[in-house]
Amino acid sequence: MTEPASSVLPPAPEVAREVFGARFADAVRYAELLAEVGVKRGLIGPREVPRLWERHLLNCAVLSEVVPEAVTVCDVGSGAGLPGVPLALVRPDLRITLLEPLLRRTNFLQEVVETLGLEHVSVVRGRAEEVLGSLSPVHVVTARAVAPLDRLAGWGIPLLRPYGEMLALKGDTAEEELRGARAALQKLGVVESSVLRVGQGLVEPSATVVRAEVGESPGGVRFAAKKAKAARSGRPRGARRRR
Repeated sequence: MTEPASSVLPPAPEVAREVFGARFADAVRYAELLAEVGVKRGLIGPREVPRLWERHLLNCAVLSEVVPEAVTVCDVGSGAGLPGVPLALVRPDLRITLLEPLLRRTNFLQEVVETLGLEHVSVVRGRAEEVLGSLSPVHVVTARAVAPLDRLAGWGIPLLRPYGEMLALKGDTAEEELRGARAALQKLGVVESSVLRVGQGLVEPSATVVRAEVGESPGGVRFAAKKAKAARSGRPRGARRRR
């Protein structure tokens, strides 16, 4: 029985060879896994299969243009691995954590990491607010289609190291969303925010990224107080401060 036309994975476009370079074959394998296993497990809809390359893989891979070299990255709400896996394929210099709360998704992500030999990628099951303290702070937090910007920032910004940044792939309303979230971002310790266009000349339309850069207190003053309180409550009973 043949698949319905709406769920057939098209051949990789020529630009994918340019974007993924030496890992092009792995990018093809990842696209196949999304189109087959991903659809069967409900990680992506069958209607997304024909546009996997342009809308998903390439759109995520070009995020690499604004990620600094040799940094740690946490992909919050990674889902089926977007943008974390395409980013990992084009940037072997990064140490990437795919953070995802749902078991069926983390199982898929682990299979992808092992199949593609992504030794610089780890999979962690959990929500951002649950891994605070157990996950080492990172230089960059990435996210795509997770939540509105103000809510996303509340989850992602506290995971950053001082002077780190959150890079959120957004759509046409990115500018409007950023304007509405600026007050919330400032409370979370964001000192600079902007909207960037990446992948120009490679993907059409170019991908839109909201960048939120933090100062010395990721998460803001309230988070710093909460972290200090948690550290005190975790001190062994009977322990005293040194004078």
